[in-house]
Amino acid sequence: MRVLVTGGAGFIGSNLVDRLLAEGHDVDVVDDLSSGSRDNLAEAAESERFRLHVLDVLDPALPGLVAGLQPEVVCHLAAQISVRKSVADPRRDARVNVEGTAAVLAAAHEGRARKVVFASSVAVYGRPATIPVPGDAATDPRSPYAASKLSGETYLAAFRALYGIEYTALVLSNVYGPRQSPEGEAGVVAIFTDALLSGTPTVVYGDGDQTRDYVYVDDVVEGFVAACGQRGDGRRFNLGTGIQTTDRRLHSLIADAAGAHDHPGFAPPRPGDLPAMAVDPVPAHEGLGWQPRTDLPTGVKKTVEWARNRRQK
Repeated sequence: MRVLVTGGAGFIGSNLVDRLLAEGHDVDVVDDLSSGSRDNLAEAAESERFRLHVLDVLDPALPGLVAGLQPEVVCHLAAQISVRKSVADPRRDARVNVEGTAAVLAAAHEGRARKVVFASSVAVYGRPATIPVPGDAATDPRSPYAASKLSGETYLAAFRALYGIEYTALVLSNVYGPRQSPEGEAGVVAIFTDALLSGTPTVVYGDGDQTRDYVYVDDVVEGFVAACGQRGDGRRFNLGTGIQTTDRRLHSLIADAAGAHDHPGFAPPRPGDLPAMAVDPVPAHEGLGWQPRTDLPTGVKKTVEWARNRRQK
């Protein structure tokens, strides 16, 4: 089938593009390259079934482009992903994440797409009462970013009701792996990896007991591919492992894989950081046939190996 991937030059998007091409699909990418990189698409660019369209999702040219392509599925990953930037500039966050999602959905309708697969965020749950967070947990957005992602899910439901466009919303926990940038908020694995390979100091906030649910990018890509089919229509699924890993444990795993000293510095906790988070992946297994397959030590080793090889080029 033909698949359109917005944000396809980014970390998760480019890995998804490679997987879709490997499975024989035709893939178009819409990305303004503001945070994504052509380098991430170097392998994809060698395929005759791949095309990159350098375009903002809010560009007036988007509907005409999608109408001409007529993709069967749109995977929407283009987004502003920083919670802190959303707090500093909520209007820009809403423009990119809310208006951008509405624009993609409208273009998908014009292009007669069957389905939109949407990258949502664990941030929509706020401070959950239960961990791992069940798939039917109440939402409680506590930042403009979280509100914008939840708004995107609401738009999906509205377009389904209006036009019959199917959707699946995938709530992503902390995704890590090759191509993740060490710059930015959501890349602690990449940040630790870059610092430990270069011999620069690392910092753990608080006492190191804060936990997150780390899921390897290839496993997340599997979830998107599964959602592109006929399963999971009209539903939200968590993509995570359900396993809590402390910041201190994560640092030790990366230091071991990098062959570096495991001696981070410590700083006061950052305001607004959650003390713990993990999501329940069981509904995704039941609804999509998906489950995480890469344990954290294995995924960390693959990530560090990729980063080391990249530094040597």
